[in-house]
Amino acid sequence: MPKVKTNRVKYPEGWELIEPTLRELDAKMREAEMDTHDGKRKCEALWPIFKLSHQRSRYVYDLYYRREEISKELYEFCLDQGYADRNLIAKWKKSGYERLCCLRCIQPRDHNYGTTCVCRVPKHLREEKVVECVHCGCQGCASGD
Repeated sequence: MPKVKTNRVKYPEGWELIEPTLRELDAKMREAEMDTHDGKRKCEALWPIFKLSHQRSRYVYDLYYRREEISKELYEFCLDQGYADRNLIAKWKKSGYERLCCLRCIQPRDHNYGTTCVCRVPKHLREEKVVECVHCGCQGCASGD
């Protein structure tokens, strides 16, 4: 008879320090997913979800790279379990992408003329001073801002 697989996850050391914050962000994410989108444009309904996903990834990134409060094992665990976006964090480590809001803003296939999103333009170079990204609601994630 084959062994029965269980869903027990072994949490690495230090998990109890970041768990309350990640659970709180997960609860906010569930609320944002269940929230009604009456009176909102189709794209505006996803903005809170993008914002919370960015916030959760930035939290894990800051703990590991900026404050150095968590171990590599715990950082990898958070990435593997989906608590942070591995691709977004990889972009944050590159020069010029330190403040990137989401990956859709830099994908040319999602924009007219094969360029990036308007939120990637530095504020001093914009014709319009107040601009919101259509994809995630960001008002500016260029590194020069």
